[in-house]
Order: sequence, then C-alpha cells, then structure tokens
Amino acid sequence: MSIPTPDRTASDRATPDRRTLIADAAIATVAAAGLRGLTHRAIDTAAGLPAGSTSYYFRTRTALIGACYARIEELDLDDVADLAGLDGVDDPATTHGAERPRPLSRDEAAASLGALLHHWLTAGRERQLARYELSLEAVRTPELAVALHRAGLAARARAAAVARALGAARPEEAGELLVAWTDGVLFDRLAGAPARTRPAPDPAELTSLARRMLDGVLAPGR
Repeated sequence: MSIPTPDRTASDRATPDRRTLIADAAIATVAAAGLRGLTHRAIDTAAGLPAGSTSYYFRTRTALIGACYARIEELDLDDVADLAGLDGVDDPATTHGAERPRPLSRDEAAASLGALLHHWLTAGRERQLARYELSLEAVRTPELAVALHRAGLAARARAAAVARALGAARPEEAGELLVAWTDGVLFDRLAGAPARTRPAPDPAELTSLARRMLDGVLAPGR
C-alpha cells in the first residue's frame, strides 16, 4: 500500500527535524494503513530514513503514538491560527488575564470555522483520520490517555476563548459543545455512512453549518 505524503502546513515548510519527520510519516501511515501498519520499520521506510532511526528516537510503539498525538495537536492549533485567523483571541496562554478579548463577530467566526472545516476535510483529511484511529487506541491503552487528554484540553481552551470573544455567558460550556459538534461533523463527513457518496466539501455550505453551530452554542441560556 502506498503511503501518502505527510500533511504539511505553512508553519513547517522548512525541512523538519527527524522527530517531526518521523511523527509526520507515522501520522500518514496510520491514515493509510491503520494502526496495524504502524511499525518502526515501516516508518523508517515512509520517512526515507536509515533502518533503526525511528526506534532510536522513539523506543516503543507507545512513545511513537504519543509523538503522533503531540504532532497532531501542534498542526491542528497551527491551522486554527493560520487558516481560521483566530490565533490570540483571548488565549489564556498569552493574555494572562490582562488583555481584553479581540472583538469577533459571529459572521467572522462562522467564516473562520467553515474554512477550518473545509481544510480538515480536504488537505488535512489524512491527519483527521489518523486522529480518530489513534484516539481509539488511547481508550484501550491507559498510558496513552494523558497525551490525548492534553491535546483535547488545548482544543477546548481555544474554543472557549472564541465563545468568550463572542459573548457567551458560559464560555467553557459553549466551547465544549462547539468542539463536540465540530468533531461530529468531521467524523460524519470522513467516516460516517454517507461519507463515500456525499458531494465534495463546499466552503459556503460549511460556513452556513458553522453559523448554525455557533448560533446553537451561543443561544440564550447557554
């Protein structure tokens, strides 16, 4: 089975270091072949590295999967910044409670979220498929759950920041719901029953869907 070219974003056009190269190759391999294809030897081949390179940097399969989680988290958050233009929107990691949220309209947020969904259903498709596969592995392997939990918290913190900038009364709750709905849309479009017959992702339709999701999470009483 051929392995697709590892997913790249604008943030890593420069030659990646070996750990990053290995993680990217592992993500692409999981997307193409599932976890059964995730072996140290297979990743050496996919990454174009000498035999034994993957095991040198990641001694165990668990360590290799953990690297995949960390890399997916990094790339997904980069996408939020680069494609959705929402980087720094009341980000707790940068504001330290001292700065006011950047003003954000609901239409702007819907367009940004629609663009993000479109990217993850097209150019970022393999990465999202790998994320679902790897998430199920964490359910069965407790030592992997910590890395998955950390990645999930980062996504929810960003979603809560957006909800706060949009005036949500309970932004953490709204962020949780927004992440859940977004994840549901992605899974349905990528692996759900109609995935094979559904038309190609349409940016306008996804923006409209994103607006309905935002209207839902920002409804009075939430």
